[in-house]
Amino acid sequence: MSERFTKGMARNIYYGGSVFFFLIFLALTFHTTKEMPKRDHRQNITESVARGKALWEDNNCVGCHSLIGEGAYFAPELVNVYNRRGGEEGFKAFFSGWMKAQPLNIPGRRQMPNFHLSDQEIDDLAEFLKWASEMDTNNWPPNIEG
Repeated sequence: MSERFTKGMARNIYYGGSVFFFLIFLALTFHTTKEMPKRDHRQNITESVARGKALWEDNNCVGCHSLIGEGAYFAPELVNVYNRRGGEEGFKAFFSGWMKAQPLNIPGRRQMPNFHLSDQEIDDLAEFLKWASEMDTNNWPPNIEG
């Protein structure tokens, strides 16, 4: 091996590395597009779930909360809130009461604003969170309280 690092060697490393990582990128993209339909159960998206997601986005819930690890960590992770707070039996009643009771005005605690959502909007948001809880998230979050 030569004692000097030549421009040709640098060029070959640059182009070779670029091609190598581009091929890895393509392989991971292909793998993701193949696996996502198995994990996200998109066939279960209803109009209520779609309206709930629109509310999630319009009210910038991701500005404070995270969903499947994406978003801010100011407030709790919500992908498993459906299961943590009652599941099929009690989640919608809990969620409706929680949303209507905001802000809680507990001293020293961060305050969630009251978005003044209608009962239908709260139900749509609950349906979105229920749908999110049913995705295969590889056991995320790592602890039950998010």
